Amino acid sequence: MINILLVLRLYLIVIKGINLTCKHFGTCGSCGLYDTSYEAQLKAKEQRVRGLLSPFFEGTLEVFDSPTSHYRARAEFRIWHEGERCDYAMGNITKNGAINIEECPKVIIPIEKRMWRLLEKINASQEVLKKRLFAVEFLATTTDECLITMLYHRKLDDIWSEEAKEIETLLDCKMMGRSRKQKVILSDEYVTEKLNIDGKTFTYVQYESGFTQPNPTVNVKMIEWAITQAKKVGHGDFLESYCGLGNFTLPLSGYFDKVLATEISKRSIHAALENCALNDINNITFARLASEEMTEALNGVRAFERLKDIDLKAYDFSTVLVDPPRAGLDEGTIALISQIEHIIYISCNPDTLARDLEVLSKTHSVTDAAMYDQFPHTAHVESGVFLVRK
Repeated sequence: MINILLVLRLYLIVIKGINLTCKHFGTCGSCGLYDTSYEAQLKAKEQRVRGLLSPFFEGTLEVFDSPTSHYRARAEFRIWHEGERCDYAMGNITKNGAINIEECPKVIIPIEKRMWRLLEKINASQEVLKKRLFAVEFLATTTDECLITMLYHRKLDDIWSEEAKEIETLLDCKMMGRSRKQKVILSDEYVTEKLNIDGKTFTYVQYESGFTQPNPTVNVKMIEWAITQAKKVGHGDFLESYCGLGNFTLPLSGYFDKVLATEISKRSIHAALENCALNDINNITFARLASEEMTEALNGVRAFERLKDIDLKAYDFSTVLVDPPRAGLDEGTIALISQIEHIIYISCNPDTLARDLEVLSKTHSVTDAAMYDQFPHTAHVESGVFLVRK
C-alpha cells in the first residue's frame, strides 16, 4: 500500500524545496533547534566554528549542509507500553521524561517506510513481540537495506523467531533480537551500503553493533573534502587513527603507497578487513590499537603481540588522519602527529579541536578548514582542518 503522507512529504522536499517541520518539535528532545529556520541554524554553526578556528585560520571556511529531512540512517526508539498498546517514544526536551511520537521525519526513507508498519505488527501480536520489549534500533542504507534490532528484557524463544521472521519477509528487511547475553540473528547482522565518492563506488559492510556515520549525504561530503586534501599530497604513506570500518581509509588509500590504520574495536577491525576485500584494496594494513597504543608502538616505547607481523619501520608517513571522539586527542597522539608533515583532523567537537590546535599550530599551519552539518536541528556540529608542517 502506498503511504500517501510519505509521498506528499517527498514531493514537498524534492519539488517544492520546503523545509518540513515535525509535530513534536518543542517537546521531543531529539531535535533541540526547532524555532529557527535551517538556514539560520547553519549560519549560527558556521559562526561558532569560524570563531573557534579564528586564532589559527584566516581563510574561507567551507560549509557542507545536510538535507533538512530524511537524513539519518541510524536511529533508536524506546518502546512505551500503555495497557495493551506499544508506541515509539523519545526523551523529552526537558530531559525529565519521555514522549510518545507519531512521526520522525529525520530518519531516511528506508527506515520511515518500515518503522510504522513494524509498530502495527507489534501491536497486532498477542504477546510474543511486545512482551517486555523496551527499544527498537534501525540501521539502514541509501540502497534500501534495513536492519531492525528489537531489544527485550526477557529471553527470546523459537516462537519469537517465527513471528519476527514473518515480519522480516513482510517488510523486506533483516531482523534481530537482543536480550541479556542473547543475540538472535534471523538472516544477517549487517547491511551493505554503497556510496558514490569522488566518482567511484565504495561498498561498506555496516554491522549492527559497530559505529557508522549517521548522515550518509554529509558523510560523502566529509570524505570528498578529505580526498581533496589527500590529492594535495599524493605521495608517501598514510597513517590513520580511529579508522572505524574504513570509512575514510578506503577512499583515501588510492592516493598513498602504503596505509596503516588503527582502531580499538574488534568489530570495526573485522568490518574494515571485510570492506577492504569487497573493494579490492590491498595496500592497507589494519591494526587493533587504541590511539595511545599506536603512539607507544610507533615511538618504540612498547611492543605489541598484535603487531608482530607488521614492520612499522617500513612506513614513511607523509600524512595522518585523525577522527577522535568528542574528548579530542591525547597528549601523546598530538606529539606523534606533530612529527608528520600533513595532518587531516576530522572533529566531532569544535571546542576540543580548537584546544588541540593550540599545540598543533606550534608546528603546523592550518591551510584549509570545513564544517559539516551531520545533525540538523541540533547544536552538534562537525568540522575538519588540514594542517601543513611549517
